[in-house]
Amino acid sequence: MRLEFEPIEPTPGQSFALRHYTHAQDRDIRWHYHPEYELLYIPQGSGRRHLGQHVSRYAGGELLLLGPNLPHLSFSYEQQGAFEQIVVQFREDFLGGQFWQQPELAAVAQLLGRSRRGLSFGPATRAAVGAGLRRLLTQPPPARLLGLLHLLYQLAAAPDATELHADSGLSGLQAREQRRLGQVYHYIEAHYAEAVRVQTLADLTCLTVPAFCRYFRKMTGQTLTGFLQEYRISQACRLLLEGRPVTEVSFASGFHNLSHFHRTFRRLMGQNPSEYRKEVSG
Repeated sequence: MRLEFEPIEPTPGQSFALRHYTHAQDRDIRWHYHPEYELLYIPQGSGRRHLGQHVSRYAGGELLLLGPNLPHLSFSYEQQGAFEQIVVQFREDFLGGQFWQQPELAAVAQLLGRSRRGLSFGPATRAAVGAGLRRLLTQPPPARLLGLLHLLYQLAAAPDATELHADSGLSGLQAREQRRLGQVYHYIEAHYAEAVRVQTLADLTCLTVPAFCRYFRKMTGQTLTGFLQEYRISQACRLLLEGRPVTEVSFASGFHNLSHFHRTFRRLMGQNPSEYRKEVSG
């Protein structure tokens, strides 16, 4: 199964991603990795854990903390119908590069270090932290951030954590490809509002333009144009929810033609920008 890079976007108005799924996702990326930590709660049911080279079964629900760039199989893979997951994903530096080095957070920093090989938690912690994750879903963004920090503190103190010893299983070549794709993604993240040129990305990865285009499609399953459009529209959605005018959002998200922005937004989101803002904002 091909290993795919999954770009993660924070939830609009937040510094981290919070997702709630109630059914298996048809479009899930199966075998994938991302540079974010992932806290995953499955309230009930059974299935397979496949993290790096570690493969095992879980039953009665699951609570996992996965470190950055740990390849894993989507937990809804092979699931049918109703399948609930609450997922939190955050960058190591989402609160600043030195945040986890504060003395008050020494236990949490140790927890995050252990998570790089995968951590599974027992029923007591699963119930307590799962309830906390469910509360996050209904809280405003400031309370969500404080709630997440409290949950990480709970996990750091949990007596029922099991290390899964999930080695990434990546060869030197695969690890190098991870770093190379990460460079591309970070460049797009920093420059999406500008004209992103294929030649620039090819130079960044030390490839010719044709070789880069083949490489990018192989690694992501998308063309660079398609990936850029989806990324820019995700940024446009975030800016729309901040109340910015549609024209300003178009330019700030990298579309320098308003008609093109409207066409792309409707194609990807199924509605125009104003309709999206009205529906999501209530």
